[in-house]
Amino acid sequence: MKKQFSRVTFSMVIFLIALSSANAADLKKGKKVFNKCKACHTLVENKHRIGPSLHGIYGRKAGVASKYRFSRAMKKAGDSGLVWDDKSLAGYLSKPRSFIKGTKMAFAGIKKPSDMENLLAFLKEASK
Repeated sequence: MKKQFSRVTFSMVIFLIALSSANAADLKKGKKVFNKCKACHTLVENKHRIGPSLHGIYGRKAGVASKYRFSRAMKKAGDSGLVWDDKSLAGYLSKPRSFIKGTKMAFAGIKKPSDMENLLAFLKEASK
């Protein structure tokens, strides 16, 4: 019984190490995808560029960031209950002008699902 338990434990440790390595790779790839965003956005709290800071984006109501002027469409989306999470960010970042008609964001969108997945993983960690 002890040998079987230790094999299972060893297997789980190897699996967790592999999983954490895969997540690190995703974050690195996500950081590269974020380079497309850096011209207009920062991850620094209250430091805006053409677009708002993405610091604290997860769980934040759309159209809300201190000292940033959002489009009416973005404010309306937030007032209608849009809160940023994986699903809403993926929808918006794939086709911003289709997701929120009237948004100021002039970006064609993230097309590759793997890029989106990696970007969201990176944003989730980097925007805290």
